[in-house]
Amino acid sequence: MDRMNARRLTALDRFIDETQRALETVFGTPPAMRPNPGLAEPDVVLEGAERRHAAGLMRVNHVGEVCAQALYCGQAAVARDEATRAHLLEAAQEETDHLAWCADRLRELDDRPSLLNPLWYGGSYAIGVLAGLRGDGWNLGFVVETERQVEAHIDEHLQSLPPADARSRAILQVMKADEARHADNAEAAGARILPPPIPTLMAGASKLMKTIAYRV
Repeated sequence: MDRMNARRLTALDRFIDETQRALETVFGTPPAMRPNPGLAEPDVVLEGAERRHAAGLMRVNHVGEVCAQALYCGQAAVARDEATRAHLLEAAQEETDHLAWCADRLRELDDRPSLLNPLWYGGSYAIGVLAGLRGDGWNLGFVVETERQVEAHIDEHLQSLPPADARSRAILQVMKADEARHADNAEAAGARILPPPIPTLMAGASKLMKTIAYRV
């Protein structure tokens, strides 16, 4: 189903579409539209603590993409302007690529996604709906703040990854560039600056998620 044409669907069709997307995101492996950038790098076998640390970081990034899918879908569901909805769904498709790449890397590291993905998805979808109900300017402002914070945590992970883990690093570098572009596009589309303490609360929630997802 072409989600970019979601405006043509009935309410029931949208519900089914959103339910299918949620199930694929949380329990499945949605296919990527672009090649995995990590595959161009050598598959160095990491051992012991290095492997566990790299897997923990990639699990955090996978959770971040689960949350991004839910946020964008929640925001798109209540967006008032079709251009805003299209912008959100286009960004969500690129986040699907990120989700698939992180899942691929976790399998290569002989590890798994977070066991709490249903919780992360449900909570993020609710936040996305609440953000969207404030209006499209605030909706886009939420995108900007989310993506800027994701950029920052990807920078941290790039510094923290084991030096030999070129595959994870290649994935994160493309993800960072995509997140920056999503934020820039949202700003150009009329995003409003979120007032305090919203950015601080978002950063606190993100820190809690990263701490838990690294292990669970």
